[in-house]
This record gives sequence, structure tokens and C-alpha cells, in this order.
Amino acid sequence: MMTQTPSAPPVPTAAEVADPYALRPELARAAPRTLVQRLRFLGPGMLMSAAVVGSGELITTTTMGASVGFALLWLIILSTGAKVFIQAELAKHTILSGRPALQAFADVPPRIGRASWINVLWIGMDLAKMLQRGGIIGGAVSALSLLWPILGEPLSTPSLLLWTVIALAVVIGVNVADRYLLLERTAFALVVTFTVFTVILALSLPATAFGYDLADIAGGFTLGIPAGAAGIAIAVFGLTGVGADEMTTYTYWTMEKGYARWTGPEDGTPERAARARGWIRVMQLDLLVAWIVTTACTLSFYIMGAAVLHPQDLHPEGTEVIRTLSRMYVDTLGPWAEILFLIGAVTVLGSTFLASTASVPRLWANNLAVLGAFDWTDVALRRRLIRIFTVVMPCIWAATFLGLKAPLIMVMIGGFGGALFLFAVVIAVWFLRRRTGDATFRSRRSTVLLCISTLAVLFAGAVALLEELGIAA
Repeated sequence: MMTQTPSAPPVPTAAEVADPYALRPELARAAPRTLVQRLRFLGPGMLMSAAVVGSGELITTTTMGASVGFALLWLIILSTGAKVFIQAELAKHTILSGRPALQAFADVPPRIGRASWINVLWIGMDLAKMLQRGGIIGGAVSALSLLWPILGEPLSTPSLLLWTVIALAVVIGVNVADRYLLLERTAFALVVTFTVFTVILALSLPATAFGYDLADIAGGFTLGIPAGAAGIAIAVFGLTGVGADEMTTYTYWTMEKGYARWTGPEDGTPERAARARGWIRVMQLDLLVAWIVTTACTLSFYIMGAAVLHPQDLHPEGTEVIRTLSRMYVDTLGPWAEILFLIGAVTVLGSTFLASTASVPRLWANNLAVLGAFDWTDVALRRRLIRIFTVVMPCIWAATFLGLKAPLIMVMIGGFGGALFLFAVVIAVWFLRRRTGDATFRSRRSTVLLCISTLAVLFAGAVALLEELGIAA
């Protein structure tokens, strides 16, 4: 029999806490049926937004606006909207199969041993992402150094080093506790606070000396890429909105939240199919809310870069990235707003750092298990490896920043790697979609939306590639 529809998220049982990735019939529960009830079960999208609303939006998107003005507004909208249906399809597969992305990717031919070529490609992508995460840490500690140098001058090596150590200690300490709900609530508070203020400021720009009008907005839909901007355009497409790494990570958060666990293992019954449809609807609402948040923030940062920094020919570079970006606030609100921006930068970049430190160790552990390094169902060993990665990996990311001290370039390299991996994810989604046992979960509507997403991704990738090769004018 189906359990009663829950009105609020249940308290996790001992079995769920012990292994959130295990599917047991006794853990299955009916999905909420009303919008209000579904809203109470949202959460993975906020963790994903915490990862998204950071390097891509604050640093790369704003820098692109500063470089080309409103010319690439079309790419921002395409980037944030085109990928969400691909992500929804991948998350749906996880709910139906009970397998997070990297486990599912292992089925995609051609295979390399126990894994797929996509699992191997993911390792290369994440190595590039290490530089991006170093850039995120660099941005956060640069803001902290400007706020309160503590040791030496602002942005000096001693000040940056001390703040890096402090940031590592705080973020690692929170993540070692391995508490999903704490991460979810922290991410929600950080993302919403800064996003709301940034959107308000972007909308208020027309009343300042850096106003924009409908002609500026219309000029952003010419579907071209200005000369010399192809590289940053590719990075922005990989970073803004939901990137390939966030799509992959989101499946792990849906598992830990409980969508697949509450659906239960496949048993061929109508009750299980009804639960699956219900939890898929919850997941889709979760993604919709996350999309609204990330899109609003992305467009706001881009418009501020295009309206405030571009006319003044200000280009964020090196360790001065954060100081230059702060001009968006200072030049519109006054000198006092620099402190406000720096606090906001720490908030948004810190949330990204926090979310990455929580997610990446899980993905590395799972991918190693797929490659045959250990048994994923050995919960004690899995937790031990995740904790080790939680301590070691952020230190590696921080070391890349302290060695290079170029947050913008580091973030762009990660974005370029993410853009390449996105094409692999698209291939995997189409392959896995055919593997879904019940054809009722492959509706005509979802097929059309997935086709639109795929064509949009291919179009944006082709335009950027042609521009980079000098074929398109």
C-alpha cells in the first residue's frame, strides 16, 4: 500500500543516515501532491545554485559584460535556459534507477574496462575545474583581504595566505560534519541574500549615470560574438547557468535529499510508478526555482558589467579582479558601497566554495568506485574516502591560487573544461533515456524539450568554435 502523502520532510531514519544512496522498499513514501507541500521538499537546487552563483556569475559573466558590453546578452539567456532540460532528464534517470550520474555514465559505450569514456573524460574535466575552484578561493580571500588585511597590506601575499588558511579551516570544518541539511540551509541563506540585492541594484541602474535602455538590450540579441571574445564566450557558456559539473553533482544531492530513496527500488508495481512520477515533479519544481534564482543573478551581474564597467573600459585582471568588480557598486552607490560589495563577494564565492567542497569529494569517490578502486556499497570506506578528499582537495585548490594568483584565468580554464564535458553529458542523457524501463516516463513533451536543449547547446558550441577558428565573422 502507498503511504500517506507527506506534508513536511520526514526526519531521516537511522537507515537513511547510514547510507543515503541505498534503496530499500521500507523507505519508500508517497510524494506530496500540492504545490505548497512540494515546496517543503525542495533543497538540492539551492545547493546547486550555491555552486553556480559564484565564479561563473560574479567573475566571468561580469568580466564578459565589461569586455563586450551588451553584445552577448543572447548567450547568457541561452546558457541559463538551454541546459535545464538536459539536467532534468539526467536527474529523472537517477530517480528512476537509483544511480547517481557517474555510475550511470559507466553504461555509455565505448567502455574502458568497468567504466565509460565519459568517466575518464570527467577526470580530465575536474582537473581543469581544480583551477576554477582555486580561482573561487582566490576571489573570496581577495575580498576578505580588502575588507580586513590582518597581516600586511590588502592583497599582499601574507594577507592572502592567512585568509586562505582561515577560509580552508572554516569550509573544511563545516563539510567534515557531513550534514546535508546544514549545507542546504546555509547555501539557501547565502545565495538568496546576495541575489536579491544584486537584482535590485541591476534594475535600478537606469536611474543612475550608468543607465541602459531597450536599444542596449535589443543590441544583445544579434547572435554574433565580438572579435576576440570567443574564448571567454566558451568559458561563460560552460560556467553560467547549470554547467555539466553541476548537472552531474545535482544527481548526488537528489539522492541524499531522498527523491530516489523515497521512490524506492523498481518492483514493477503501479504504486512505485506513481511515487516516481510524484518525486520527479518535486525534482522539476526544485530545478525551476533554482533556474529562476541563477538566471536572475546571472543577468544582473552581466548587465552591471556591461552598463558600469564597459563604458569605463575597466577590465578585471589578476589579484585586482575583486577590487575592479567592486566598481559596479562604488560607481553607482558611492564609496561606502565597496564594503557592501566585498561582503557580498565573500558570501557568494564562499557559498560556491562550500558547495564544491561538499560535492566534489563525493564525485571522486563514486568515480573511483566505478573504475573499480573500491566497493561503493562499503559505507564505512566510502565515508572515510570522502572525508579524506574533503580535507585534501580544498588544499590543492587553494595551492593553485597561491601559486598563480590569477582568479579570472583560472575560472575561465575551468569553464572551458566544463563546456567540453557538457557535450559528453548530452550524449549520455540521450543514451540513458533509451535505457529507462518504463516508456511512460519518455513523454512527447519531454522529448521536444530535450531536443530544443540539445540543439541550443550544439548551436552555441558551434558559434563559439567558428568564432575561435576565425571562420565566422
